[in-house]
Amino acid sequence: MIALFGPTGVGKTGVAVELAERLRELGERPVAVSADALQVYRGLETLTGVADASQRRRLEHRLISFLPVDATFSVGEYARLAHAQIDALLAEGMLPIVVGGTGLYLRAALTELSLRPPPPDGVRERWLSELSRRGPEALHAVLARRAPWAAAGLAPTDGRRIVRSLELLDAGELEPPPERSQLWTADTRHPTLLVGLVIERAQLHARIEARIERMLAQGAQAEVRAARAAGASATARAALGFEELLAGDIEAMKRRTRNYARRQLTWMRKLAGVRVIDRTGLDDAQVAALALGLWLRADG
Repeated sequence: MIALFGPTGVGKTGVAVELAERLRELGERPVAVSADALQVYRGLETLTGVADASQRRRLEHRLISFLPVDATFSVGEYARLAHAQIDALLAEGMLPIVVGGTGLYLRAALTELSLRPPPPDGVRERWLSELSRRGPEALHAVLARRAPWAAAGLAPTDGRRIVRSLELLDAGELEPPPERSQLWTADTRHPTLLVGLVIERAQLHARIEARIERMLAQGAQAEVRAARAAGASATARAALGFEELLAGDIEAMKRRTRNYARRQLTWMRKLAGVRVIDRTGLDDAQVAALALGLWLRADG
């Protein structure tokens, strides 16, 4: 199977669609499986960059837009769904193309991570209450006992990030250092060609700018307001730009998106066995042709 990873705005969906066309010419039956933490939400398609109707006509996409916006979701729940989809597609003789920019979800789709079940409702509220009652230094000490690698990177006074780390820890989603993590293993559940897409930084920033302007033109602000009115969950509100669009701060949204893209590239550099394609100056069809060549060589 194939997995496409890369920073937001690099054009993963367009490349996947073009790659699918070429695979069908070889008699394959490709289906995309999303590995994005926020594309699961119905009602946030514009903000999260879900494949549009034209792209879905050219390539079927699974695990998108299936959850109401007020639902909570975890990587453990995603892993079970992704494994079921991938296994069923392979059993039917189809070719999964895992497409995503959420690194943890990508690894959850491809590997057997030891994931704890999601924490019960109210975990964040409980830690916020503890923060108010005991102060950030006390919670930093709790985090230091449970996950010293996480506490070492946080100031004892940074209550917001300490609470977030404890919440992620309870959800089984707090990433340990590489030497203790399954995230960076080269082992996958099925033989997989992992392709990482990169592009020259100035071009990436220009693509991000254009992507956000396109989202705004397509009504992303109205979309997030509607999601808030519908009781969007804390996990849904974590979507890039959600809070910024509610506040009308477009520049903050662009800045946050660029920072997130940088973190995605950092994640990519840690992935074992990734085959990197620099798409600087290349269109989607040209990148797809390069990816196809890698797949044909990998598949013999």
